Amino acid sequence: MGYAQELARRMSGFSNFAISFSIICILAGGIGAYTVALGAGGGASIGIGWIVGSVFALVVAASMGQIASAYPTAGGLYHWSSILGGKGWGWATAWINLFGLLFVVASVNYGVYLLLKDLILVGMFGMDAAGFTGTDLIIWVAVITLAQAVMNYMGIRVTTLLTDFSGYLIFAVSIAIILGLIFGSPVEFDFSRLVTFKNYTGEAGANTWPATQSLMFAFVLGLLHVCYTITGFDASAHTSEETRDAQRAVPKGMINAVFWSAVFGWVLVAVILMAMPSVDEGAAKGWSVFYYTLEASSMPQWLKSVISVGIVVANFLCALAGMTSLSRMIFAFARDGGIPGASGVLRKINPKYRTPGPAIFTGAALCFLLGLLAGSDANAYIILASGCAVFLYISYMMPIAAGLLAEGKSWTKKGPFNLGMWSKPIAVLAIIGAAILAFVGFQPPYQLVGYFLVALIILLVIIWFAFERNRFAGPPLTEAAVKARQAEIRAAETALSGA
Repeated sequence: MGYAQELARRMSGFSNFAISFSIICILAGGIGAYTVALGAGGGASIGIGWIVGSVFALVVAASMGQIASAYPTAGGLYHWSSILGGKGWGWATAWINLFGLLFVVASVNYGVYLLLKDLILVGMFGMDAAGFTGTDLIIWVAVITLAQAVMNYMGIRVTTLLTDFSGYLIFAVSIAIILGLIFGSPVEFDFSRLVTFKNYTGEAGANTWPATQSLMFAFVLGLLHVCYTITGFDASAHTSEETRDAQRAVPKGMINAVFWSAVFGWVLVAVILMAMPSVDEGAAKGWSVFYYTLEASSMPQWLKSVISVGIVVANFLCALAGMTSLSRMIFAFARDGGIPGASGVLRKINPKYRTPGPAIFTGAALCFLLGLLAGSDANAYIILASGCAVFLYISYMMPIAAGLLAEGKSWTKKGPFNLGMWSKPIAVLAIIGAAILAFVGFQPPYQLVGYFLVALIILLVIIWFAFERNRFAGPPLTEAAVKARQAEIRAAETALSGA
């Protein structure tokens, strides 16, 4: 495909699954953004909404998996869009996906701090919650982000070990929460809560969403919960060049990560709902609804402490996996000259660790700056979470849409994973779902995400036609372009093998 094998191909199929499963991390969005669903359409937004959103995510993963099987390269979405829709479409996909990945790491690291503060520093050590300020948040997020960058820099083997462990940890902690809440619930489980619609927008749901009179609209708003949680599975594609048997392992990794997150996630969020002493009180708690439910449980204190630590560690590793995906996207885009003035630096690989060091630390710095722009108040986390879901799913939609138009025309050769006759219908459903999600993500009080996306699109159009259309060569898509890079490839591989 015209690229040097500069990255170390050391990831197994399970590791490829684990990195997406770690980014999805049902212990991150599933718990941290719980009020986004409960504070919208009530229990039905949990019991029914999670299923609806999960089906949508699975459709998107299947459609992306088919393309990944045909074109297994780092920075997959950018490469796919370039092949199927032209270099301009690929260039735009790269920037939108890049911002989505920045939102992933920034939002989860905000969540790491909030969980660390509420579950451990306050919950376990009894520190005064009022004593924490916006400055504390900035310092903690900076330290957390830097630690993830250093771990990522030390090699894909280190990152793989940690994300593999994260996969097991997510399963273990989820099971501990589920069993602890089942046996320690202060109330008898009422399964009707899972299908009970109630409008908690406005003050009844701690103003998570502005008040609306439409229960159906409230339900649609609540879908942001599951769509924020089950995202980032393009990490399997971004690490294609580090995965063995990528044409089969990558689509399998994405789809399995989404499926098991959907199944375990639904059981987790459903049990939390049924273990609440009162749904009305839980909705009124807003962002602290999970802590309210956990504290009301009669499970042993030591188990609560173990669960609290496990949740924080899983969230940290979730963002670590996100950093891996982000840095590979930056590396892949820079490798083709997509970042003016910095591509030469950002495409460099450390000869000892075989990792894209400049891309890793640049990504970390940008995540931290994005967090600063979001602010340090209660809405900052959900602004970042909304941006994550909207930007990523739009970037997922772009190669899927290009593939829909190119299938049977310029795209005739598929990989081992092939949807066959279901390819086009699934692509159409994925595009419709992404459009609905974008609409949800633009709703007040998080409309800043919508403004930012519109401004970015306008800016990308201007920059493309004014500067990049004639400068940016894109990925090597023709035989002549591939041959032109052979000398460069040989030089890169020689330098790395001799280092």
